[in-house]
Amino acid sequence: MNRASSPRARRRQAVSKIFSVACLGATMVAVIALALILWTLVTKGAAALSPGLFTQDQPAPGSVGGLRNAIVGSLIMCAIGMVIALVVGILAGTWLAEYGRGTKRASVVRFFNDVLLSAPSILVGLFIYELMVRPFHGFSGYAGAVALAFLATPIVVRTTEDILTLQPDALREAGMALGAGHGHVIRTVLWRAAGAGIVTGGLLGFARISGETAPLLFTSLGSQFVQADPSQPMASLPTTIFQFALSAFPDWQRLAWAGALLIAVAVLVANIAGRLLGNRSHRP
Repeated sequence: MNRASSPRARRRQAVSKIFSVACLGATMVAVIALALILWTLVTKGAAALSPGLFTQDQPAPGSVGGLRNAIVGSLIMCAIGMVIALVVGILAGTWLAEYGRGTKRASVVRFFNDVLLSAPSILVGLFIYELMVRPFHGFSGYAGAVALAFLATPIVVRTTEDILTLQPDALREAGMALGAGHGHVIRTVLWRAAGAGIVTGGLLGFARISGETAPLLFTSLGSQFVQADPSQPMASLPTTIFQFALSAFPDWQRLAWAGALLIAVAVLVANIAGRLLGNRSHRP
């Protein structure tokens, strides 16, 4: 009897085909849902795009205005948050990959980093509220930036550790053979070799925090005007979109769609740049 025509073989082939069709169907459902979301976002968001969106501040209901205050606030808080995340994340990832490799302390740090990586953003916002808002009796852009840094840092830590671990030991051995210390080899050789991967981690961290709303509701609150002082309450695109989308005013809802489109474009650009740099870093 031919094994290929046995009942057991036919049953396995049937199950394999059913599983393949199920996977294809699930993929198509996800792609169609994503396409519908993007189509709605582009059509409604593009209709509200205008020069005034970038040159005018948040309007009163029924008035002409834009999202300049929210755009400026988001850029400032994301910039401060990413500076904190990059400094802490690169140094922590370097310690995990170079100094703590194989130790129990590194395993504990890695575990807590993974926990923070999956922590709900609203819990981070509540933590920063108790740490920086409530004791000082006021919301601020600094509090919002620190909350965003807490969300971006675990991504930078994990990416930095992974990309440094992938670097060949020959680089370390060659540097030390010339008399350089471990720290000097890391700064001048390994960080340069892993530069594209580290930048990729930073871009992924930026994409993670650029659309966060919950932490900023508890920390930076918002402002109707352009605020360049991070020690004061500061507007942001996510919180403004949240406020405008829930309002009963059509002009505010149109601005909310435009702001959502801006965030989607920023996240898309960051992810594409991260993928390109990631592919470049893996080239021989």
